[in-house]
Amino acid sequence: MSTSPVMDTSLRSKRQHRSWPEALKREIVAASFAPGASVSIVARQYDVNSNQVFAWRKLYGDASAATPGPQLVPVVVTPDRSVERPKAIASDVVEIELQGGCRLRVFGSVKAATLRLVLDALERR
Repeated sequence: MSTSPVMDTSLRSKRQHRSWPEALKREIVAASFAPGASVSIVARQYDVNSNQVFAWRKLYGDASAATPGPQLVPVVVTPDRSVERPKAIASDVVEIELQGGCRLRVFGSVKAATLRLVLDALERR
């Protein structure tokens, strides 16, 4: 604590910035691009702020190291299997002819309530 009644506001003590040699910056960047590397962990190992490492990656980083290019994937081609489709079951067909020449064909079993809804909708057209 200062014994002076007036606070010192001079700019005599400026903040010191570290000076990193370019070779060391490039080493840190290369370490951050290593497979499985974490920028945060690399930054802690070198006692650097991780934001600084990201800035150096933009300056010195090799873009191809950060994002690997397309890779070949093994592919196995097999012949189509013949899919046996079930044979159509002979079913009853109901054909309803409405006014105006509209025709409605109903195949298989349909609930009466559903058919009534469809018929009502068609009659209102």
